[in-house]
Amino acid sequence: MKEKFFVHPSSFVDEEVSIGDGAKIWHFCHIMPKTVIGADCNIGQNVVIGPEVVVGRGCKIQNNVSIYKGVTLEDEVFCGPSMVFTNVFNPRAAIRRMAEARPTLVRRGASLGANCTVICGVTIGRFALVGAGALVAKDVPDHALVYGNPAGLRGWVCACGEKLGPDLRCPACADGYENCETGLRKRGPAGRAAGDGS
Repeated sequence: MKEKFFVHPSSFVDEEVSIGDGAKIWHFCHIMPKTVIGADCNIGQNVVIGPEVVVGRGCKIQNNVSIYKGVTLEDEVFCGPSMVFTNVFNPRAAIRRMAEARPTLVRRGASLGANCTVICGVTIGRFALVGAGALVAKDVPDHALVYGNPAGLRGWVCACGEKLGPDLRCPACADGYENCETGLRKRGPAGRAAGDGS
């Protein structure tokens, strides 16, 4: 049966890897054992994923990104060119510490800008936007805009990616938001929270 995904001939896919329909894996990539890649992902040049990593549906991983054990991407996450995940907090070449890898979770729809660094053990909230070159060392709320070194809260963004106004309304699509325990959530009709929790 013909495969329903694309892997460039220059890339390596190890055994026990699951790749969803419509996924594209481009030049010089290495997908390591027990990794799951969701449907419709687009994985750019020179990307390493795994072992034992879960990449959700519809993720876009740009060139020169490594996603190692301990990192989980939910659906529709964007990883910008050359951004970095760490997985051990205090590495030493002479001391093996992979058993101490700290889990990092990137929630649905979040975007991680080019050359940013995400320190292990944090959670990036739904639809958050991390600016290029930022150093993320603590959890990022849903819909937060963070940048700088260390990354700090600089505003809020809509699910469509536009910065929200002071009234927490999107100038592009007019969706409104309200505060919640995890950051912001979309406001439904008559001020009620939208059912999808975004």
